[in-house]
Amino acid sequence: MESRLKINRSGFSEIYQREIGLSQSRSFAHRIAGSEAIVEKIDLYGKLNARDGSVNTVHFNSTGDFIVSGSGDTQVIFWDWAAKSKRLAFSSGHSDNIFQARIMPFTDDRTVITSAADGQVRLGQVWENGGVETNRLGKHQGSVHSLAIEPGSPHIFYSCGEDGFVQQFDLRSRSSAKLFACSSLKENKRPGSIRLNAIVIDPRNSTYFAIGGYDGYTRVYDIRSYQQESSSSDSLVNTFCPPDLVGTDNIHITGLAYSNSSELVVSYNDELGYMFQKNMGLGSNPHSVSPENLKRLDRPQVYLGHRNSQTVKGVSFFGHSDEYVVSGSDCGHIFIWKKSGELVHLMVGDKHIVNCLVSHPFLPVLATSGIEKDVKIWVPMANDRSPLPKNVKEIMEANKQGREDRSRRTLTPDVIMHVLRLQRRQPLTYIDRRYTRSDLESDEEDEGETYILGFADDDASSEGGFTNNSRDCNIS
Repeated sequence: MESRLKINRSGFSEIYQREIGLSQSRSFAHRIAGSEAIVEKIDLYGKLNARDGSVNTVHFNSTGDFIVSGSGDTQVIFWDWAAKSKRLAFSSGHSDNIFQARIMPFTDDRTVITSAADGQVRLGQVWENGGVETNRLGKHQGSVHSLAIEPGSPHIFYSCGEDGFVQQFDLRSRSSAKLFACSSLKENKRPGSIRLNAIVIDPRNSTYFAIGGYDGYTRVYDIRSYQQESSSSDSLVNTFCPPDLVGTDNIHITGLAYSNSSELVVSYNDELGYMFQKNMGLGSNPHSVSPENLKRLDRPQVYLGHRNSQTVKGVSFFGHSDEYVVSGSDCGHIFIWKKSGELVHLMVGDKHIVNCLVSHPFLPVLATSGIEKDVKIWVPMANDRSPLPKNVKEIMEANKQGREDRSRRTLTPDVIMHVLRLQRRQPLTYIDRRYTRSDLESDEEDEGETYILGFADDDASSEGGFTNNSRDCNIS
């Protein structure tokens, strides 16, 4: 039995079944890519050096050939991750840290959307000659940490911001619409009181999207039931929160991710990570659930060991069939758990903090970024499976202790300044007022400036990318 277990864990059983004709090539590739043996061989493949500014966002394009990143210097960079080379770099037009940069699908990788700490949502259009035109599509009052693209759509995407608004964008008309302001689920709370950090769309039902922010509840909405005249509660389908955290005031959500089977993983600030199944919802009014019924609910899967306190961290599924959950940590490590919660791999991903993690759409490849000024690429290239480090218990215990006493680790001046920039908040007086119908209409100023851009530096041409000598110019 023990020898059979070793064979299964090493992946040899998959190879054996393929060789004797019991496994089709496609299913073999899927299973081997998600095997524990492959995950435990993941190691650092290379670093993509952004030079200026910490990298706050990283995403693969839909085919997995390229990565797009955005950083504190407001530059957007296209990378050929396999060749470890920069293909294109341009100034986004933002005036503060870029928090999201995404390539729209089915646009020949020429349409890029970005959002930032300046509240803007912007469009970058790459021309055939390598030049880039950028336009402002919309604006939030406060930082915009997250964008969500409608699955398979080259036109529709959503944003959420610290002003509590969810906006929908249509690139065909370059228009934006404020759908609703996220209001507190508690009684006697005004609309707009919940600042938002994350928005994701259910890949199995693209009419459902989930948002999370400055309370403990993940809210799921159905865009089909949204009516511009109605309030946000009319389209609220479900809410999720660990039963033990219901009613807790000192927590908030920093990251959300859907699996391909609609499981929802949630990362909480200075708390743990949790994965919810569909049947674990609290309904549209979680405070109406009695304590007795809360006790009867199935508990979400818990992910232990990391620390999510200093920055707005993401969370992601990993593996071809989403067999794993990955998260960064304030301790600078990358945590990879099985869905069951077992920690299977732990890697040093940054000298300080790992914030962003995103998996390749098809391959067992991971891209991460943190406080350091680079994107790191991780692939299963180690000769032998890497065991958990000997001090894993100490690392996890230190993170646990930090959560419990909410102590602050000693940080270098560079890290302190970066964290202050990320956590800088515009005056929040607007949050305490009631939103009027006019607030739900697009701002006139959203149809703002346009920039025509060439490359922001010479690196793109020197590293095998496109060439363009045009200068940046404001033509607004």
